[in-house]
Amino acid sequence: MHALVTGGGGFLGRYICEQLIARGDRVRSFGRGAYPELEAIGVEVVRGDLVDGEAVSAACRDVDCVFHVAARPGVSVQPKPYYAINTQGTQNVIDACHSNNVPRLVYTSSPSVTFMFEDQCGVDEMDPRHLHREPHNLDVLGDHAAHYSRSKLQAEEKVLDANQVGTLATCALRPHLIWGPRDQHLIPRLIARAKSGRLRRVGDGENVVDMIYVENAAEAHLQAADALAEENSPVAGNAYYLSQGEPVKCWQWIDEILSLADLPPVTKSISYHTAFGLGATLELLYRLLRLRGEPPMTRFVAAQLATSHWFDISAARRDFGYAPRVTTEEGMQRLGAWLRNGHAD
Repeated sequence: MHALVTGGGGFLGRYICEQLIARGDRVRSFGRGAYPELEAIGVEVVRGDLVDGEAVSAACRDVDCVFHVAARPGVSVQPKPYYAINTQGTQNVIDACHSNNVPRLVYTSSPSVTFMFEDQCGVDEMDPRHLHREPHNLDVLGDHAAHYSRSKLQAEEKVLDANQVGTLATCALRPHLIWGPRDQHLIPRLIARAKSGRLRRVGDGENVVDMIYVENAAEAHLQAADALAEENSPVAGNAYYLSQGEPVKCWQWIDEILSLADLPPVTKSISYHTAFGLGATLELLYRLLRLRGEPPMTRFVAAQLATSHWFDISAARRDFGYAPRVTTEEGMQRLGAWLRNGHAD
């Protein structure tokens, strides 16, 4: 097929591009950078911004499937970039699919769209608390605790509502904690904080979480796209959790990552209650003073680091044959090799 990958130069997007090229598909990447590493493997690189509807439409011409991976991540208290890029940008992609008669759209969502600041243990896509797809994570003041998750929720709703038989088949994938070589977000931040002595365990350290190796996440996108091409596809119009299928203790796993970078385990800790209160205070200061960047702690981050959140991925296994081909052990070995080759800084 001829595929478009938004955010093809990013962490997950690049792996999706590589896997598409490896199996013989034509690939176009849409993003703000030049990405010569993509051009070197035969990807057509188109530069543009998701907020530019005309540029998005032009990128969608003559393609069979759009993998909409690009997003604004983070926990900044400034809302505008999240809704402009994640929500309106996704609407621009949907509009472009319609105007160019693109038959398939696979959207990279996030499990945070259903996060309710409490443990999620083994929940699936049919959990009654999450079926209505409303913004859950609001505090008592009515101010959203994470603009990223709310903007992604709104985007996911748009994608699933756009599913229409015979016109546009859509689905949303929710990979949790993507990690692996070439990561420029999760792993580098952990290592930087550990080296500076600012990394603290939040909570009692017993919380269990799901995560997913990046190549498995990429392969799931290809599998879902292929399934969308089937007549009466069970994938169309649905969202799916993705993970390794083997939850881990969050802080034990973090210690294992640090050990790959020859760093000691986390020994200092802070209670969830204290971290949550600190996050609320820092968010307020950042809003009032209009500080740039992200607060070092937020309510959302405190909750993510202290609660358990792991998911039943049976639906992805059943509907499009997802199975994590790279085991966690093999993935950690690959991550360790990447870090030892000078990528720990």
